[in-house]
Amino acid sequence: MKVRRTFSTPRPGLARFFGWLRPKGGGMPPPPEPPKRPPSAVPPSQPPEKGPGRRKWSLLGWAFLAPLVVGYLFAAIVLFPAPLFSSTETMPRLIGSTEDEAREIVEQERLFLARVDEVPHPSMPRGVVVWQDPPAGVVVPQGTPVRFSVSSGPQRIPVPDVAGYDMAIAIMLIESAGLTVRSIDSVQTAAPKNVTVNTRPPAGTPRSPGLGVTLVVSVGAPTISVPDLIGLTVEEAEAILVEAGLVLGTFWRETSSAQEPGRIFNQSPEPETLMAPGSPVNVVLARRP
Repeated sequence: MKVRRTFSTPRPGLARFFGWLRPKGGGMPPPPEPPKRPPSAVPPSQPPEKGPGRRKWSLLGWAFLAPLVVGYLFAAIVLFPAPLFSSTETMPRLIGSTEDEAREIVEQERLFLARVDEVPHPSMPRGVVVWQDPPAGVVVPQGTPVRFSVSSGPQRIPVPDVAGYDMAIAIMLIESAGLTVRSIDSVQTAAPKNVTVNTRPPAGTPRSPGLGVTLVVSVGAPTISVPDLIGLTVEEAEAILVEAGLVLGTFWRETSSAQEPGRIFNQSPEPETLMAPGSPVNVVLARRP
């Protein structure tokens, strides 16, 4: 059976409307074109590329983290090595113990004795522990190296070399060093008067703090001849000695018939002995039997 297609003539109004829409060249109008995307637009499905600024910050981050990681590994492996899953101990107090006691404690606690030093200490007796590392009370793994220092006693002070100094300055130097001046001996030397000649014990000798030192001081060169005082009274002898540049030393009385009572019958040093200026001369007075 054949189907006949029939086309009805459009109405005048519609023909006129569609005729207005039809372009002058005839045919149907082309479909509208989609809007063109700007060439610089990035499709949303593609991730934005990393710029040079973001790459720079990544490099700086790694440059900061790398030294931290290396430092941590160095400290964990070299400075503070410790076996994994090792048992720990509380560091005992060693200060105040003797060296033998401290060694025994370290061995009992399964620690490792690394080093023992000797240091001077003003109050701790010799052989007593005065310092330890690690300190007491710190939790440490077994096998941790332990160091401690043992007192060698008070620090010994060498006698200062004060030869050639004035007596007052020599005393000040000795006391400043931590020693004391026990006594002063006078000798006749070519050095000027009151100049220190040497010390006893000699300079450089180690001494414990506070111990005494004897100063040997010059009274000058022996240039004055001691006058003869035999047969004089004490007053007469003193006047002659002062005029000669000497001084009257000690005098006492002894029974003697060599001179009248109250007069000198013996003297020291002997007459005509050369003495340094200001040196003393001792005399003995006669007394009735």
